[in-house]
Parts: sequence; structure tokens; C-alpha cells
Amino acid sequence: MEQPEQSLIKLRYQLFLLIKNSNKELFIGDKMGRLDGKVALITGGGGGIGRATAIRFAEEGATVVVTDIDISLGDESAKLAKEAAGNAGGDAVFMEMDVTDHDSVKSVISETVNRFGKLNVLHNNAGGSTMQDGPVTEAPDEEFWRVIKLDLFGTFVCSKHGIPAIVEAGGGSVINMSSNVALMALPGRDCYTAAKGGVASMTRSMAVEYAPNKIRVNAIAPSVTLSDRVKKLVQESPEIAKISEQHLLGFGMPIHIANMAVYLASDESEITTGQILSVDSGVTIY
Repeated sequence: MEQPEQSLIKLRYQLFLLIKNSNKELFIGDKMGRLDGKVALITGGGGGIGRATAIRFAEEGATVVVTDIDISLGDESAKLAKEAAGNAGGDAVFMEMDVTDHDSVKSVISETVNRFGKLNVLHNNAGGSTMQDGPVTEAPDEEFWRVIKLDLFGTFVCSKHGIPAIVEAGGGSVINMSSNVALMALPGRDCYTAAKGGVASMTRSMAVEYAPNKIRVNAIAPSVTLSDRVKKLVQESPEIAKISEQHLLGFGMPIHIANMAVYLASDESEITTGQILSVDSGVTIY
């Protein structure tokens, strides 16, 4: 006849085998994504850095709202992010949005909160330079106001309406997009430099303003990042092509910027705020 101690040991072993065989993930410990449970909104998510970031966020367990003015590209990014999430618990949807239009932004923020219950991360990614840029004595006024409106004002508008939702969620992260041109001199890009310099300065002031609300505000400052749009600029602009030799580790790819965004969106960056973080292959030190 078995002793009580032996029966207890056998029972515990049988329970151990049951757990191991019926749920191996439970046995070894569930792998938590770095963004599990977070709801993130990405502007300009239709391609390049925005698309790469949407995919990485979903892979790390976030629910991602991909926004863009291009419905086709934005929808494609959301589908790719949703597929990339696999069994990680992440998800992705597309919502059309114009970052320069208050009503459009307010509508998407409201829909995001109504649908998913909160907003934890705002990634102000929409923006970009064009071949119309140049020195202040040559660049057309139209290009100056275009980039100021898209890059700087767009960041302003999305932050204006997104931050209250993040406050309501108990805090979170705002990730802006500056550029290495805000940190160094690059001839022939005075319009873009002005806009991205403004984003960098606004990032610092916002970080101080919203720290009491437990909101971190940082900006990523890439150098040449080989999205499809930038590849075309490199081919057409001798000024941009010339700085290729300054990239100590080669040109960056969208995934490199996306990985930094994951860090800034995650709780790993809980005391990182007001920073302009260069992801530039060493350009600003060389």
C-alpha cells in the first residue's frame, strides 16, 4: 500500500505531465511581446519606415492602427503587419487619415479609442523631402510651406489630438520623426532642415510639458534610409549621394528605424524622454 507521501508525489508528477503535454507554452513560460497589450497609431504607414514599423509593432504584440492618405498602400501595410503578427497577439487595421486636417485626425483618434479602448503610442512618421528643396535663395516658397505643413504642422496636429487619448490611458509614448539634417549641415535641403529642426525642438518642449502625465516624447533622427522614395532621391540628388561615404556602417534600411521605434514604444524606454536619437550609421559624428 502506497504511503500518503508517495501518492502525493505521484499526483504532482501526473499534473506536471498533463500541463507539459497539453500546453507546452505554459510549461516553458509564455513569450511576451515587447508591446503586448499596447495600442499604437502610426502616421504615414503606407510604406518605407512607417510600413516597417507597423510590421515590427505587430510582431511585438501591439494592436496597430496604420494611417495614410493613400488607401491602397495603407491597407497593404496593415495586411502585411497583421500577417507578421502571427500568433504573437498583435493585430493591425488601416484607417485613412490626413495628418494636416484636424477633423480627419480627430475622427481617427476617436475611432481608435472607441474600437480598441485606448491609445498608448503615437508615432508621428508622416513626412518627407522632395527634389524641389534647395538653398533658401533658390527653393520655391511652395516647397517650404509644403514640408512645414506636412512634417511640422502634421506632427503638431496629431499630437494635439493624440496626446489627450494617451493621457486618458494613463501615459505612454509619442515618437516623432526628425532627421540628421536637424543636427548637422546638409546643403540643398533648407526647407526640410527647417521642418525637421522644428520637430526636434518641439519634441523637447513636449517632453517637459507632458512628463507629469507619464508621457514620453522622443524623436528619431535617421540619415539616408533606403525606402523606395529615398532611393529615388539618392539617384537624383548629388548632394545626398555625396554623403554616402559618411555612413560608417552603410545606408540604413527602414527596419533599422523601426527597431528604434519599438524600443521607444516599449516600457524599456520608461525614463527616456526629450531625446533626439540618431539612427544614422554614424553620419553626425564623422
